[in-house]
Amino acid sequence: MALKSCLDLGIADAIHHHGGAATLSQIGAVATLHPSKICCLRRLMRVLTVSGVFSVQQPSPRDDVQVELVYTLTAVSHLLVSSASVNIVPVINLQLQPNIVSSFSELGAWFQHKLPEPDLFKLKHGKTFWEIAHHNAAFNTIVNDAMASDSRFLMDIAIRECGSVFEGIGSLVDVAGGHGGAAQAISKSFPHIKCSVMDLGHVIAGAPSGTDVQYIAGDMFESIPQADVVFLKWIMHDWSDDDCIKILKNCNKAIAPKDAGGKVIIVDMVVGGGPQDLKHKETQVLFDLYIMLLNGIERDEQEWKKIIMAAGFSDFKITPILGVRSIIELYP
Repeated sequence: MALKSCLDLGIADAIHHHGGAATLSQIGAVATLHPSKICCLRRLMRVLTVSGVFSVQQPSPRDDVQVELVYTLTAVSHLLVSSASVNIVPVINLQLQPNIVSSFSELGAWFQHKLPEPDLFKLKHGKTFWEIAHHNAAFNTIVNDAMASDSRFLMDIAIRECGSVFEGIGSLVDVAGGHGGAAQAISKSFPHIKCSVMDLGHVIAGAPSGTDVQYIAGDMFESIPQADVVFLKWIMHDWSDDDCIKILKNCNKAIAPKDAGGKVIIVDMVVGGGPQDLKHKETQVLFDLYIMLLNGIERDEQEWKKIIMAAGFSDFKITPILGVRSIIELYP
């Protein structure tokens, strides 16, 4: 909850306001803390510095003056500055949203139920995550803002580091692409690609106008519009194997033949893929536990192979280039 408090108080914004370095009193003034809580802020900042969210500079001691510690932004907290063009504040707001966090209080009880129903979220709230997103405008906004924020952050890296996956494509449909953050990034970098986004009607209703992206209301479990390439970013981990196979079979029907450049591009985790340091491994397995919220799963390579082949694809390629996530290309 230290990170949630950091966002609620706007601590990264306060430090940014002071040029990237600020004392407790300066942070407290911008965050409008009660003066009596400055000592408590010191304790919160201690947690956030030990965990690497911020760094702290120890000034030289002076006999005649009590010198305050100076807190500075790190690579992590630069992404928590809400005014920055690329930040992940909406993503963290979704992950720490009270309905989501409170669902994990039922984790022990959930293990005693037979799959697939109810999922962890429904067990706690009586409705699925998707049902609440459909009927609760405020929750739906949090979800869509998070997905757009993730697209701005991730697609810049994906296009810069692995842009070749988009070469030779004439058309692309971003399935369950929300308000089109990923599709817009692809369209901007590859103007020759005709990009479209398909999502549920209530999502498309809030999509921006005046972009080069076409928005199509639809259900990926029923059908997917025809395109050379189908793009799926951070979608498959939400769904069971059976549901993923249904989605991928519809993708296979929608894409062009292999000799015409047809393929499916998936951006998702491959557990065990990518850097092998402890931090990456911990993040991947913790995300796997987290996505139990929806009865989802973060898959390892063999689990990906199982659903890809069951959906009728001939081959696939994994490129672990996006930190804890990978680009997976599926060929018909």
